[in-house]
Amino acid sequence: MTERATSGRVVPVHNLRDYFRESIGTAIDNQGVNVDDHAAHYVVNLLTLFSRSEELYEDQGDSYGLKPLALMLVDATDAATAEERNFSLQRIGDVALFIAGFFADSLAHKLVDIDYYINMGGSAYGSLSDESRGTVRGRALGGVFQELAQKFQIVVDVLNEVRDSARGSTDINVLRTYEIWLRTGSNRAESLLRQQGVIPISNSISRKHH
Repeated sequence: MTERATSGRVVPVHNLRDYFRESIGTAIDNQGVNVDDHAAHYVVNLLTLFSRSEELYEDQGDSYGLKPLALMLVDATDAATAEERNFSLQRIGDVALFIAGFFADSLAHKLVDIDYYINMGGSAYGSLSDESRGTVRGRALGGVFQELAQKFQIVVDVLNEVRDSARGSTDINVLRTYEIWLRTGSNRAESLLRQQGVIPISNSISRKHH
């Protein structure tokens, strides 16, 4: 049995994979977006995997934590084999999706913000889809990686809703939500702002689209 916190309480979750599957399905329906079932299943498995810290963090001997995405990209560039390169690309996409989906608020005032993670993650999944084409693994997961590359921002929005639902709070940080909208053009961020009476003006700013 796994537990999660909601409004200061700990609520038992009997099966974490089922919880993520239901939560992601609900968020997809609520937002009215289209995410391929295979891609959604991949994300469910990813969240279940990363719920174990030893799968998310890396033990470097003298340090334990997340390697910066830029260094992961160096690993992909310097990889000796296609298999090693594809592993590094998948790791970039997976970590970027997880961090942008669940820890976007912690990126505020950092050297890199959520738009960096969205760009890096989407690009990594896109490269992975292209480079695995024609392989057994590519035939199995190429479509999933392509879907995640094309809809990275959408999936991040879905995970943001899953995160907020788990918190059990409807309060939002308007300034941070507005900043996320400025950086990413997130449809969910725009919707949340409008619910608070804030009307984003798209023609007065320069936003990055993904």
